Formats: sequence, C-alpha cells, structure tokens
Amino acid sequence: MPKRFRLTRRLPVAMTEDAYRRLKKFSRDAGLDEGEALSFVFEHFDGILDEEKFLHRLRTFNSTLDARKR
Repeated sequence: MPKRFRLTRRLPVAMTEDAYRRLKKFSRDAGLDEGEALSFVFEHFDGILDEEKFLHRLRTFNSTLDARKR
C-alpha cells in the first residue's frame, strides 16, 4: 500500500529569483503545487541527478556564493 501523501513539515525558504522561477515552472509543468514539487525532488533526489554534474555545479555555486550575497 502506498504511503499517504501528507505535507507535515513547513519551513520558510529563501531562494534566488532564478531558483524560484525554475520551481514555479517545474511545478506548473508537472501539475503540482510548489510544496509537492519540492517533496518530489527531494524524495527522488538520488534518481534524478547526475552526480558528476551535481558536484561540479555545487562547487561552482559555492565558489560564487559570497560574491552573489553582496
């Protein structure tokens, strides 16, 4: 029997405009609301990413983070 889908955690989230627009587009295309879309992404995180590209993009993001905060 599948698990019941309940959104049990609520948290304030800060994200860039680009990330928010991408979340909105993904959720709209998938027919989900933003919370459901984020739940999907994190429940299936290992299956939907290319680990090599992910690590490279994470390093790039971290290297530019301080400059982007200013």
